[in-house]
Amino acid sequence: MENRPPDTHDAENTYPPPRKRKLVGQSLLYAISVFISIGVFLFGYDQGVMSGIITGPYFRKYFDYPGAVEIGTMVAVLEIGALITSIASGRVGDIIGRRGTLFIGAIVFSIGGLVQTFTIGFWTMVVGRILSGFGVGLLSTIVPIYQSEISPPNHRGALACMEFTFNIVGYSSSVWLDYFCSFIKGDLSWRLPLLMQSVIGFILVVGSLAIPESPRWLIDVGRDAEGLKVIADLHGGGNAGDPLVQMEYDEILEKVREDKESGAPRTYAAMWKQYKRRVLLAMSSQAFAQLNGINVISYYAPRVFEEAGWIGRDAILMTGINSVIYVLSTLPPWILVDRWGRRAILMSGAVVMAIALAATGLWMRVDVPATPNAVVVCVVIFNAAFGYSWGPIPWLYPPEVNGLNSVAVALLTSNGVLYDQIMPLSVRAKGVSLSTATNWAFNWLIGQLTPYLQEKIQWRLYPMHAFFCVSSFILVYFLYPETKGVPLEEMDEVFGEELRQELLENESEATSLVQDQMDYFSTDDELARRRSRSSGAEEGWLSRFLGRLLYPGAGRYASVSQEHPE
Repeated sequence: MENRPPDTHDAENTYPPPRKRKLVGQSLLYAISVFISIGVFLFGYDQGVMSGIITGPYFRKYFDYPGAVEIGTMVAVLEIGALITSIASGRVGDIIGRRGTLFIGAIVFSIGGLVQTFTIGFWTMVVGRILSGFGVGLLSTIVPIYQSEISPPNHRGALACMEFTFNIVGYSSSVWLDYFCSFIKGDLSWRLPLLMQSVIGFILVVGSLAIPESPRWLIDVGRDAEGLKVIADLHGGGNAGDPLVQMEYDEILEKVREDKESGAPRTYAAMWKQYKRRVLLAMSSQAFAQLNGINVISYYAPRVFEEAGWIGRDAILMTGINSVIYVLSTLPPWILVDRWGRRAILMSGAVVMAIALAATGLWMRVDVPATPNAVVVCVVIFNAAFGYSWGPIPWLYPPEVNGLNSVAVALLTSNGVLYDQIMPLSVRAKGVSLSTATNWAFNWLIGQLTPYLQEKIQWRLYPMHAFFCVSSFILVYFLYPETKGVPLEEMDEVFGEELRQELLENESEATSLVQDQMDYFSTDDELARRRSRSSGAEEGWLSRFLGRLLYPGAGRYASVSQEHPE
């Protein structure tokens, strides 16, 4: 029996046909991707805007020359709000849809920006930052999910990297606006950059009403006809009869039906119980993205350059120059992420970042005339390495590793490259929300402690983060599977879960008692051989040992589109 949209004469499943869109196919897909990237643009803008104004003379005078703790609080308290809503956004996204969550997040962010702009003191600023954080938490969770659910597998990584580029464009834009506003006399020099947050947020509010809803979410809630229409517009040039469109629609519909028929609970507890490793993997990618030291630079770059000898407006200028190179470094992953894969990019980035941070600390320690210029070079190299690796990939990987099948209970991510793609549809929003919450928790930790540590341990701060870069390299090498080119609905094969179930079912029919007793070991051996044949890569003995010890799916994965040899 074919899976097709419900009869339009069925009153219960009849929906008004979506308004005809002028754009279809890749034009529509890229137009939507560019627009929703305003959501991540806002977060990037917020990161940069505070870095420039906290060193300004009028800002410091207005807030009575705040110390390290007060500065850290004003900067980092946004992450507290983001942490709260990033956890709640999983449930919100499942109830009101991806587009509705985007709309609410943009409104809340805009209100928070207005409170910051017209602040009357320290605590008003804190309230405004928390409100903006509520909006950022919703946007940073739902944008990657939405992007992953409208993107075809062969473009998923590139589109996710495009999102991150917009994040850094937002960061760079705010830094340069801070620099030009530093020439303004009076409090307008810092209030104007804060006001721009609300202006951009309002644009996102209006535009969110024009984009289509996620087809996967529509089908999941029973609005099959609308889901098919969106799939046709995105991937079939508006033709619902296109074979590829029908294939994708049937696959999503079947996964949704399997999930509902299985009766598996869609709760955080169930997700954690059955897919703990995937959840931890996605969360670790976000944690190390922060521990590797990026927010020491993003939030406090002018302070870092002042440590090195650049003073006042010159420090902001160096931050602006650094931000331009940072933006450019995010462009190569658009192509490389779906060619090299996620693992190679993460590991190479970790190596360069570790070297750059260690060198930064060393130059500050020796404090010679060449130190100011040397530190700028090291920071630029660090930012460029992060921009092409640990910047975009941890947002893509969690949604990927959470792309389990419908029978699977749940996982954690979105399409920020790693995050959305490893979680199943049934719990993808919840999984991504946990991963994003981890990002904000560590974001807050680094943002709050950095001003204090800059004063207390000084140059030692940078080798400390270099150590975390080395640790992240080791983690990726031994534990992270490759998710390049794998459809979200087939992500469970990356971890060997579907294949394991199939082998166990076949072997259960065997009459040999010895064979039954060896089920567990033969299954592991067969999984290892199949993954090795599909990837064409040999693992080192230590990698194989730890991979089997910790989880059979830790090895590399090539493509589920290839037939497994028998």
